Amino acid sequence: MSAKKVDVLVIGGGIIGTCVAHELRASGREVLMIDRGEPGLGCSYGNAGWITPCFAMPLPQPGMFFKSIGWLLDPASPLYIKPSADPMLARWLWHFTMAMNRKQFLNSIRVLTDLSKYSLDFYQSAASRLKDLGFEKKGLLLVSSTKDGIKYAQTEMNVMAAQGIAGRFMEKDELLAFEPALKPLVRGGVYFPQEAHAEPYRMVLGLAEEFVRSGGTLLSKAEVFDFETSKGEITEVVTTQGRFKPDLVVMATGSWSPEIGRRLGLNLPVLGGKGYSMNVLADEKKPQRPIMIVERKIAVTPRAGSVRIAGTLELVNQDFSITPRRVRAIQDGAREFLHLERTNDATDLWRGLRPCTPDGVPLIGFSGHLKNLFLCTGHQMLGLQSAPGSARLAADLILKRAPLTDPRPFRVSRF
Repeated sequence: MSAKKVDVLVIGGGIIGTCVAHELRASGREVLMIDRGEPGLGCSYGNAGWITPCFAMPLPQPGMFFKSIGWLLDPASPLYIKPSADPMLARWLWHFTMAMNRKQFLNSIRVLTDLSKYSLDFYQSAASRLKDLGFEKKGLLLVSSTKDGIKYAQTEMNVMAAQGIAGRFMEKDELLAFEPALKPLVRGGVYFPQEAHAEPYRMVLGLAEEFVRSGGTLLSKAEVFDFETSKGEITEVVTTQGRFKPDLVVMATGSWSPEIGRRLGLNLPVLGGKGYSMNVLADEKKPQRPIMIVERKIAVTPRAGSVRIAGTLELVNQDFSITPRRVRAIQDGAREFLHLERTNDATDLWRGLRPCTPDGVPLIGFSGHLKNLFLCTGHQMLGLQSAPGSARLAADLILKRAPLTDPRPFRVSRF
């Protein structure tokens, strides 16, 4: 069978790939987007649905080294690094440790905030023309029951204030009056009023449908299993649905990026960070707005008829197993802080791998090895909230336009 000629081939139909395909199509390129399954059924399905520029922070942070060592020894901790003799993990952890400095932390926040702010505006516009996205701008609450947790929330408030994102500290009584779903053990928190949330799966489907209506092509169940290259270019992409001859390949493959990259001779430092989410029925005191429980690193999102609770980060290598202890930790933590007494009756339990780079900043740029390969992957827990901004930056670089933000922190060659 002869290969089909295509202009741009986007590999990956999650929120990142969908937004890149949408942006390039809007810029006039002919785009084919393919997915190994169905669009939006990976991390784009089960995440908390937050669009929160106040959380535009990389995973490695100053002063995190000794805390992360403690987490490593506790399988029930919010961040767990599964011990392994894999050289890739050792390399990843080395870069992760080196990124725990204030200068790099602040530089990363600056560019991640630019992507996130753009994304928030994009989603608000999308919600005005697309139906059933579940988009609501109700802000975000960070709550804590400890002095250390309150200090962390206040520090985040001050850091993000420098990026133009305002937050407001609340003492216990004000917090309980503002959000009756909280239990009295909370001692304080911070409210960011401009943040939003949406139904992530619906968002992917809505944008994918808009992409197709604009003349883009979507092909599901097209798994890439081989490539042909010549003279420093990808000449053919071989999939379970046929062969394609692209002018440009965009890899938006999330936690699958290392596996696909190896077929192209690339060593991509993207590690899967396993997270969990589930839906629980709420009693009378259903949360009115998204909540982050600081000590437990548990995200709580109100939905129509239920509440989604999500959390934990297990740095693993393509391990999709379910750890009951971690599921219970999310359920118990949510029940401890909120009037959610039915967490053990959770439904739609999901787990998935968030693609994490060592410095917490995505890889966005052309490959240094194959001149028609562009990478847009490694968005850690910020996929939904940074996808439109990442797509805009990617299109800017591909089309040689003035970039949305400084592209240097995203360069593929930095590891």
